Amino acid sequence: MASQTAAQPIDTEIIDARTIADYQRDGAVCIRGAFKGWVDTIASGIERNMRSRSATASDIAGGKGSFFDDYCNWERIPEFVDVVRNSPAAQLAAAVMQSRTAQFFHDHVLVKEPGTQKPTPWHQDIPYYFVDGQQTVSFWIPIDPVKEATLRLIAGSHKWDKMILPVRWLDDGNFYAAEGDYRPVPDPDTDPSMKVIEWEMEPGDAILFDFRTAHGARGNMTAARRRALSLRWVGDDAHYVERPGRTSPPYHGHGMQPGQKLREDWFPVVFQG
Repeated sequence: MASQTAAQPIDTEIIDARTIADYQRDGAVCIRGAFKGWVDTIASGIERNMRSRSATASDIAGGKGSFFDDYCNWERIPEFVDVVRNSPAAQLAAAVMQSRTAQFFHDHVLVKEPGTQKPTPWHQDIPYYFVDGQQTVSFWIPIDPVKEATLRLIAGSHKWDKMILPVRWLDDGNFYAAEGDYRPVPDPDTDPSMKVIEWEMEPGDAILFDFRTAHGARGNMTAARRRALSLRWVGDDAHYVERPGRTSPPYHGHGMQPGQKLREDWFPVVFQG
């Protein structure tokens, strides 16, 4: 797809120098109302995705409720195309990353139905990915009010010199064999040296966090659904890397070599300042 620069202008009331500084310091910020005009569009896209699942879709709740996740569907879901290309997301991404450009990596739908006990394990995104760089950001956009089932993050973990061992969400098994290259999955609730940050959120609020920021979420033991769309972006210094095994998402046949920029026909530059 060709690069576009037609995204809506950013409301300067929702992104300022302090927000950017907080993001750089903690690896995460919550921006209130960033997508308040996009809630219905996102909701429609999530429902379309759930009706038309890809081969990578899964339910990892283990029979105790339902935790649906699916990714890399945005190009076939018109609502997601609209959000990626025409919402403030790309410009917000460039702003917090302190990048001239915002290149779209992938979408991820996460739906926890009422009574779902399965938590989202503590993890960092970067060890799963074939991309590296200091300029990265993931958006977590709920379209339902969230309290206990909100996203939780470890402040400053994007600066750790050793990444968390990636695990499979379905069974918590190791994603790669070389455990010595990674730190164990943390339990910040029992480690006073780690600061957990979390926000109660309304539909259209967004948490923005670095791919290296450790995050997780509790199960959804409420009587309401918890639907969220995640949008992943990279900036000027992003490049392809090889990992110890298969990566997630599983982009096959991309033909990229280590150190190369991500190919723009697969990963479009949506904003260029």
